[in-house]
Amino acid sequence: MHYAVGRSEEVLGALPVAVRDRAAASRLPPWRAEEYAAARTLLRALLREVGADLEGGPIAAHPSGRPYLPARPDLGVSLSHSSGWVAAAVGRDRDVGVDVQTPVRASDRLLRLCCSRADAEALAAMPENRRRSEFAWIFTVQEACVKTVGRGLSGRPWSVPVALGQQAGAWGRVSWRAPREGEPVPVGCAWNERLAACS
Repeated sequence: MHYAVGRSEEVLGALPVAVRDRAAASRLPPWRAEEYAAARTLLRALLREVGADLEGGPIAAHPSGRPYLPARPDLGVSLSHSSGWVAAAVGRDRDVGVDVQTPVRASDRLLRLCCSRADAEALAAMPENRRRSEFAWIFTVQEACVKTVGRGLSGRPWSVPVALGQQAGAWGRVSWRAPREGEPVPVGCAWNERLAACS
């Protein structure tokens, strides 16, 4: 699996936007249009990097919202956006999931829903900024895992066990990683069990 993360404005300032992505983005509210175009532009750059250029071909979506490439059914893809940040992932012959989150306040109730009792208590005791960041790392992994199996919130991401500080693991047939080193914002990536690594 390969993934990339960037700020929307930087992606759009550095890379060409496909005509079809620009047209689709123009029908969205301005705040959503930028992230929509940036996420797809980042995915197209990532595809070129791994030797699978779409040359402006479509990035479609299943009724569930899960993206796919009609011209490349051998590739699994995933997109994410959060407050000006975007992420994209691609895997050959694999389903993939990626999630990026800017840290926001997490209520004690949300901590109890998404974390073990001990981790929820540890998070609740942390200073607010650290609590936000640590929870975002947990939730990005949970979201990436359910995206890998083709579900969003209906996949109950809070049921994916991720321990505080954990950087890699598995959930059923899905493997995941929280690549903390060098990432400016929390990001989680996941893939089905046959994929060896996140790079």
